[in-house]
Amino acid sequence: MGESAHVDRFVLERLPPPGQQPDFLFDLPELEYPARLNAAAELLRRATEAAGAEGRALLDFDHEFSWARVDAISGRMARVLVEDLGLVPGNRLLLHGPNSSWTVLAWFAILKAGGVVVATMPMLRATELATVIGKAQISHALVYETLAGTVEEARAAAPSLARVMTSSELQRAAQDQPPGVSFTPVDTAADDPALIAFTSGTTGKPKGCVHFHRDVLAMADTFGRHMLDLRPGDVVVGTPPIAFTFGLGGLVVFPAAAGAATAFPDRPGFEALAETIERQRATAIFTAPTGYRALLKLADQHDLSSLRTCVSAGETLPAATSEAWHGATGVRIVDGIGSTEMIHIFISAKGDDIRPGCTGRAVPGYEARIVDEAGEPLPAGSTGRLAVRGPTGCRYLEDERQAAYVQNGWNLTGDVYRLDEEGRFWFVARSDDMIISSGYNIGAPEVENALLGHPAVAEAAVIGAPDEERGQIVKAFVVLHPGREPSDALRCELQAHVKAVIAPYKYPRALEFVDSLPKTQTGKLQRFRLKGGA
Repeated sequence: MGESAHVDRFVLERLPPPGQQPDFLFDLPELEYPARLNAAAELLRRATEAAGAEGRALLDFDHEFSWARVDAISGRMARVLVEDLGLVPGNRLLLHGPNSSWTVLAWFAILKAGGVVVATMPMLRATELATVIGKAQISHALVYETLAGTVEEARAAAPSLARVMTSSELQRAAQDQPPGVSFTPVDTAADDPALIAFTSGTTGKPKGCVHFHRDVLAMADTFGRHMLDLRPGDVVVGTPPIAFTFGLGGLVVFPAAAGAATAFPDRPGFEALAETIERQRATAIFTAPTGYRALLKLADQHDLSSLRTCVSAGETLPAATSEAWHGATGVRIVDGIGSTEMIHIFISAKGDDIRPGCTGRAVPGYEARIVDEAGEPLPAGSTGRLAVRGPTGCRYLEDERQAAYVQNGWNLTGDVYRLDEEGRFWFVARSDDMIISSGYNIGAPEVENALLGHPAVAEAAVIGAPDEERGQIVKAFVVLHPGREPSDALRCELQAHVKAVIAPYKYPRALEFVDSLPKTQTGKLQRFRLKGGA
């Protein structure tokens, strides 16, 4: 590790010990990064070099930003963070906002100032935010105006959060900076932490995945460089939240690295997305299979012919969806598997190498293999656990689960795959109880705990049930307390209760009342019996 620029060493001191970290590969010339590297400064340098200072960068419904303005505004924002909020390098900043130009500008500003970005989805509730704030000991927050109330509520249970600034306050303070005054990005080390991406596992406990400045560039120089064809003049759209690393790559990092622009719809929903594709003549899209199925239904109402690059991740892409999209648009979807732990996609295929239903091969810069329960590699034709390594890898923030994810230098993603004789990887199943619905990862125990907080619920079990539109939906089995009777009204009440306690997308779309749950003699829930009837 090079000499760190971090004054606040909280994250550095809570990285996994060297023996529990994965092996890192930097075999490609483009992955040979200098010892000093600030990801924000380097991405903006690449964008300006590729597209020119006045090249289109961020496209809102009624406003556009050039790359020169993105650089200048994010620099003024960084000055506000340092001079007004007292940020020092290494401090963690909560970035809580929707997919928007403001969120992107704030993201660049935090990295320029040497902070560690902790981006969260706008749908999270106060209790979920408080958990993240406590785990990362977040001291500062930048919050979109309409979401400020939730953060203030979380702040009451998260004493480390000392300074909160809303989007309008940040914009005013940045505008009040003296004209012509520039900000020099902090001279961070390539292996200084740049972001902590939180994900929920099957236990429901959030895991903070630490990624360095070099990791942010590595996703652009592996998947972005070798599997995409973005260039200046392209316009990118997508649905994954920027708080997800899938969205961060697709909507921020990849366009910047190539000098392309990102367009944001004026409202949520696929109708607005289709309108944006048509209005901005978007050439690239990042979404989950659910998104492609939704857009197929809108294809006869909107002109989607400008799309040239279509990327899918978040859940396995069914062959039927791939073929239907190709039939309607003439474009093959680039499927891929990535993970928050690995920062982005590490197995994929493009062009003539795409096989519908198949994920693909290891992305240049990565190695992948199938291993047995002992971690030994299996031959082609076998089915086993997926293991991967490359220039990025899992570094949980002070979490005992690191030892399970990284074994013998390889990252074990929790996926079961089949490796064919030609070296292609075919998805089989998840090896845990994670529910993947419309590209969102949902931990079953978290939903169960939410249900158990309702006074009518005695027991609850949650599984992922197959669904044509979403891949899976959350399905709950509920045992009521004596004296409470099943009804449609109670079902709706329980669903509303879950939406109020945790992020609304996690609520059980199917809910079945049962007299008892299947268990072993020791009282352990037998989920497989519930899945058999789903």
